[in-house]
Amino acid sequence: MAVLVAPKALENLGVRDFHMLIDGAWVSGEGGRTLERVAPSHGITVSRYAQASAADAERAITAARHAFDEGHWPRMTASERSHILLKAASLIETRLEEIAYLDAIEAGKPLSQVRGEIAGAVDIWRYAAALARDLHGESYNTLGDGTLGVVLREAIGVVSIITPWNFPFLIVAQKLPFALAAGCTCVVKPSELTSGSTLLLGEILMEAGVPAGVVNIIVGTGPEVGSVMTTHRDVDMVSFTGSTGVGRLTMANAAQTLKKVSLELGGKNPQIVFPDANLDEFVDAAVFGAYFNAGECCNAGSRLILHRSIADDVVRRIADLSRGVKVGDPLDPLTQVGAIITPQHLEKIEGYVSGAANAGASVAFGGEAIRFGAGQFMAPTILSGVTPEMAVAREEVFGPVLSVLTFETREEAIRIVNDIDYGLSAGVWSRDFDTCLTVGRKVRAGTIWMNTFMDGASELPFGGYKQSGQGRELGRHAVEDYTETKTLNMHIGARTGWWMPR
Repeated sequence: MAVLVAPKALENLGVRDFHMLIDGAWVSGEGGRTLERVAPSHGITVSRYAQASAADAERAITAARHAFDEGHWPRMTASERSHILLKAASLIETRLEEIAYLDAIEAGKPLSQVRGEIAGAVDIWRYAAALARDLHGESYNTLGDGTLGVVLREAIGVVSIITPWNFPFLIVAQKLPFALAAGCTCVVKPSELTSGSTLLLGEILMEAGVPAGVVNIIVGTGPEVGSVMTTHRDVDMVSFTGSTGVGRLTMANAAQTLKKVSLELGGKNPQIVFPDANLDEFVDAAVFGAYFNAGECCNAGSRLILHRSIADDVVRRIADLSRGVKVGDPLDPLTQVGAIITPQHLEKIEGYVSGAANAGASVAFGGEAIRFGAGQFMAPTILSGVTPEMAVAREEVFGPVLSVLTFETREEAIRIVNDIDYGLSAGVWSRDFDTCLTVGRKVRAGTIWMNTFMDGASELPFGGYKQSGQGRELGRHAVEDYTETKTLNMHIGARTGWWMPR
């Protein structure tokens, strides 16, 4: 069993109330409806949000449309937009502890982990601010003496941004600052489970000088609000992060008006380990990759593809290290694995574990829910003897569950890795860099880590192959994703007529 850190009672904790941001004003939803968030770690209500209706979503889109068509933001110089984004980054840094607490208590994430995520978000905002000034088009003066071609990059328009509950502040940072850097206006819908930090971001952006209507933040459900944001004719682009199933629905909705769509979806990410790997370093990476954010992470290293000659030893070593993982109160600075987002999701995770056991896999470590008397927690779990056809080897569990598969040859490992619907990321472990490069080039995934796992930087593009999504976030081209190109074909001097008199 891992080390348990029981949640401490929250003394004198009040419920924090939030309103929506529409056209620069903090407003209630139609009919005064609200949504309450119960902390997954402590079982008490911690936040209350104004709940948006379809009509509220329409209001937000109208505000964003007006701000784009008539407002100053798209017409600012790049340096002016960059200055505001930099100010926003500094304000986020100033309020880091407040933001981190909201994500920790609403999502059940370890506070020490969230602090790192917010610091990463600050870096992304600053990187986007730099890219705002680097966005440019092209010119062609080689088309003949009478022709000059200029290619412009223009902001695409109104962008609907829909973000998930597992990284509430970090994922909006992978989208919103790049859209703003390009000159777009936005309607943002965070998950109705973890909206607090995104609404706090709205306060920060207003203080930084973002004009009214440029960023609108509404809280509501997917069927009621998300459907409007993905079908409305005045929305030009949708950027969505979430499950693959909802991603398909988002694409279908957007197809009604042929919107541009960027999707960052699920993953079933493998770590492929050869006998010559540095196993000390790998075992640490395996535990981190599987249990980070309680496994509620699209990049989680949820599949180990181990060479048969080392499999038993590696599983034993991972189980030994797992015993020291601290599970429990996300507000305790020692906690490494926090709470599971909802009781329903915990039940789903338990179902995958029991299903794997019934299909012939063995529970090498953990395997059960942890009962503290409040909240919901899952023990770090290792399943050995998993075979490629099992559901736990092919589907996204989204919990702290590690599935162990084995291989004999390099070709078999690559076949196991690629023979699923996902292709977000993968790790390859070998002291022979020829092996790392050969395997890495044949794995169909958007990011391949070699002798490390789940590293990242604002400069590196992120996204997946196959049903892990389409498009890329981060990287130097991230701002370009929120633009359209326009060709100006200019003729100089007299034009030769098509109809020539005979």
